[in-house]
Amino acid sequence: MSAKNNSFKKNNISFKEKAKAIYDLIRPELPLAGGICVITGQIIVLHTLPTLFIGVMGFLTGFFISSAAMVTNDYFDIEVDRINHPHRPLTSGKVTTTELLIITFLFSITGFITAGLLGLVTLIFAIIVWIIAISYNWKLKEYGLIGNIMVGFSVASFFIFGGASVGGLTNGLIWIFGVLAFIFDLGEEIAADAMDMVGDKKRSAKTLPLLYGKQNALRISISLFFLFIAISFIPIVMGWLNKLYSLIFIPMNICIIYLSLKLYKSRTSDEGRNIIRQLYIILTIFIISFVIISIL
Repeated sequence: MSAKNNSFKKNNISFKEKAKAIYDLIRPELPLAGGICVITGQIIVLHTLPTLFIGVMGFLTGFFISSAAMVTNDYFDIEVDRINHPHRPLTSGKVTTTELLIITFLFSITGFITAGLLGLVTLIFAIIVWIIAISYNWKLKEYGLIGNIMVGFSVASFFIFGGASVGGLTNGLIWIFGVLAFIFDLGEEIAADAMDMVGDKKRSAKTLPLLYGKQNALRISISLFFLFIAISFIPIVMGWLNKLYSLIFIPMNICIIYLSLKLYKSRTSDEGRNIIRQLYIILTIFIISFVIISIL
C-alpha cells in the first residue's frame, strides 16, 4: 500500500486531471449531505435557521469529517478496489498514497477545529464519530453487519450533532431523524455489500451477502427501506410536523419504493451501485426540501 506502488502511474497528469481525481476521491455529494444533515439538525431544534457562524461551523464539521472518512476508505480498501473499482483515483495512480494521507490529515484537523469552535461537547462528538469512521474503514468493515451498523450510527450522528450544537439533545424529532438516517444507511450499506461481493470475498469479510447470499441480503436491505418509510410518517401522525410536510415525504417514499424494487432486480454490480447512488440523491433532495419548508 506504499506510495511507490501508486506514484509510478501517471505522474505527469495535468492539474485539471489531478483536481478531478481528488474530487472523485472525496465523492463530495456524500460529505455535502453530511453537512446538510448537521444544519437540518440545527433547524429541527431551533425551528429556524441557526446563526451564520453556528450554521457554517456545523456544516463544515459535517463536510470535513465525512470527507476524511470517504478518503480513508480508499486507503484501506485499495486491494479490494483493484477488483471492484479499478478506476478509482488511488488504484489508478491518479492520486498517490502520500497525497491521500495529507488530504485526510487536513480534512480531519479542519473538522475538529470547526467542531471545537462550537463547544467542547461538539468537539468530543466529532472525535468519536471520526474514530468510529476510521475504525470501520480499517477493520470493522470485515465484520459485516457490525460494520454496517457502525456506518449507520455515524450517518445518524450528523443530525444529533446538529441538535447538540444548539443545545437540543432532548428534542424528540431530532432523534426520529437520527433513527431514519440510521435505518436508511444500514439498508444502503447492506445493498452495497451485495454489489461488492467479489472484492469482499478476497479480504475475507463476513458480510451478509457472503454469509447468506446476495438476494437474501437485498431482501433485508429493502425491508429496511420499507421500515424507513413507515417511521418517516411518525412525526406527522404525532403532530410534530404539520401536514404540509407530506408534500415532500410522500414523493420521497414513492421514489424509495420504486428504486428499492429496481435494486432487487438489478443484474450487475454497476447497475446496483448506480441505483444506490440514486437513493442517496433522493434522500439528499428530501433533506434540502425539508430545510426549505422549515425556514419559510
